[in-house]
Amino acid sequence: MFLRALATALACALLTSAPAVCAQSDDTVPLSSPVAAGPVVPAARPRIALVLSGGGARGFAHIGVLRALRDMRIPIDMVVGTSMGSVVGGAYAAGAGVSDLEKMARQTDWDRVVADRPAREDLEFRRREEDTILPSRLEFGVHSDGISLPPSAAGNAALEQALSRLLPAGTRDRPVSQLTLPFRSVASDLVTGDLVDLVDTPLFLTMRASLAVPGVFAPVRVNQRLVVDGGLVRNLPIDLAHKMGADIVIAVNVGTPLAPEKNLGSALGVAQQMINILTEQNVQRSIRELRSQDILIAPALDGIGFLDFRSIEAAMTAGETAAHELEPRLAALALEPADYALFENNRLAPPPLSDTPAAIASVTVTGTQRINPAILEKQTGIAKGASMTREQVRQAADTLYGRGDLERVETDIEDEDGKRSVAIKATEAAWATSRLRVGLELASDFDDSNRFALKLMHVRTSMNSWGGELRTLAQAGDVRGLGMQFYQPLGAGSQWYVAPALEYGSTSLDSFVAGRRERRYAYSGSSASLVLGRELGTSGDIRIGVTRQKAGVQSVIPEEPDSAALRGFGTTQFVQYQADTLDSLGFPSRGYLLDARLERVPGSGSGAAAEAHSSLIGMAAISGGNWAGHLYGEFAHSNNGYAPLSLGGFLRLSGTVPDSIQGRTMAFGRLVMARRIGALPVTLGGTVRAGFSLEMGGGFDLNQPSQGSKVKQALSGFLSVDTRFGPAYVGAGATKEGSRTLYLFLGPVW
Repeated sequence: MFLRALATALACALLTSAPAVCAQSDDTVPLSSPVAAGPVVPAARPRIALVLSGGGARGFAHIGVLRALRDMRIPIDMVVGTSMGSVVGGAYAAGAGVSDLEKMARQTDWDRVVADRPAREDLEFRRREEDTILPSRLEFGVHSDGISLPPSAAGNAALEQALSRLLPAGTRDRPVSQLTLPFRSVASDLVTGDLVDLVDTPLFLTMRASLAVPGVFAPVRVNQRLVVDGGLVRNLPIDLAHKMGADIVIAVNVGTPLAPEKNLGSALGVAQQMINILTEQNVQRSIRELRSQDILIAPALDGIGFLDFRSIEAAMTAGETAAHELEPRLAALALEPADYALFENNRLAPPPLSDTPAAIASVTVTGTQRINPAILEKQTGIAKGASMTREQVRQAADTLYGRGDLERVETDIEDEDGKRSVAIKATEAAWATSRLRVGLELASDFDDSNRFALKLMHVRTSMNSWGGELRTLAQAGDVRGLGMQFYQPLGAGSQWYVAPALEYGSTSLDSFVAGRRERRYAYSGSSASLVLGRELGTSGDIRIGVTRQKAGVQSVIPEEPDSAALRGFGTTQFVQYQADTLDSLGFPSRGYLLDARLERVPGSGSGAAAEAHSSLIGMAAISGGNWAGHLYGEFAHSNNGYAPLSLGGFLRLSGTVPDSIQGRTMAFGRLVMARRIGALPVTLGGTVRAGFSLEMGGGFDLNQPSQGSKVKQALSGFLSVDTRFGPAYVGAGATKEGSRTLYLFLGPVW
């Protein structure tokens, strides 16, 4: 601490003539920001270039190398990068601190980036609602010419949002030649195969183009040329660093080595090997260009694959270790603490031209065919006359990705006479205007309770100029049903909407007395409803509505052949409030969910009393390190009959028979925690976890205190894996002073 304080004082004293003040940084000693762009390089010191190779997820080792170079006080005068090396190197050259890079690596949901789906908390509420209805991620486009798959390579939405969050404010559109550190990157011309030297392109476009890995991310057009990942032609561009005038090159190679024959049994494996051959050949040519004074760092990344985005910490540690192993050679390049503090402060300084707010003069949206541009303009929240920075404008435009039906959003900003004009070009995802999601749900206690459901959900968007949308849900299995809801905003981009719906369903349910199964009934019914609602931003909504139902019920166990089915009609009036900010439904790491509903069933003309039902469900995410889980609670009450919620089954008093606990008042709470213990390949699934639950609840009826009034305690232990159909569990549960049960659970979230 004394050395840091001394360095601060010395550096600030050297800069007393500069019109700036000392600023705090997480990565170096706080010093003032100089007026001139670029660091001061003493004439006696050699110019050092850092060259970072491509390598996909292995490229996170570059962050560890930068961390070690910072600790050793090695100055970097210029940066050259390819692919992931371009991402890390470009952000570093623009002034991002090592801690900023670490935060980006750890907090970005790379599985979603590769799958090209925005983070769940960035989706519109209606898109989040689809996850609670059907948690599957298997979706197809359904059109008159047949079924189409989503693009085989990810588009741009999730990747570009991740890159935007990484870059320091105001640097996104800055040409790479005007960054704090000189920066260069390369891409490959997809048509000619030529190397494309991204000399003077904007930083964001440079990084995005170099990272366009074939088969993973979509190509990018730069100066009328269609380009992809530069690693195909120059994965370790040492020659560019020499041309830029570097006296010493520190090259970091994290390229993927060739796979052994045993891994080449699939078409995907062979295709990846072909790319690796091309990359490895040009890397070896580049290594031969190293001079005696140059330094090559090759982190030990055994076991970390190109798309192994779950090994971020291991990759960063490997990079840091490899750099420190070469400390005897690197030490000769180190600066004195005060000199390095001054140098690093200059690199971390904000750009000379800061991103200042300006009044919005105009907003135009183009490029759409089905979607009304007026809807997109209003959804961005960019209003004429408002004062916004360029970064705020881009962030507002990027919220359009949350609709789920846009493939690309390009934002051009022009300033003239102190006013700012915004032009947004939105490209529709053709497959997403008519989407079919397929879901599979399984639940078994390996005894008498076995449930199965095949679900199909079709969503047709932009059916009219106000953004009308039709959602159809069909289900087969223990519960059969067909439902349709037409969602109609009351104006272009309006948050007010009406939603008429029709639904039919049938199932069988058991009746319990004191927790013991007494009878099984077959139910069937149909309903029509009308809802008036208002969306509350992108995180929730409030709605009021009325439902008219027709239902029939008949005893099937025991079978009573002479008894006719009971049929009846009813009307339900309701008001409901929902909020959902969870980043994941199965094992969220942040956010909350809230669902509050009040219902009223008017009395019939025969003198039956009116009924009132209420329910409240709440959930809050918990996370820390490799642990993730949630606190969950619910309460339900009815003034006549059973409350609209029941207990029993996995994670709902585990070990107890499903739906066997009922009452006029229901209360329940649980804690679920799970630790990450592994992962399946991205193409097959997701994280594997081991976890447990602690549960407590019961049903109460004050008029009959002897029946079901005891609070029950339960626990469970399980293994879970994220799958394309939703979270899957294999576990065991037990209720205190009750039964114990094994479980298989797939698809349902709660």
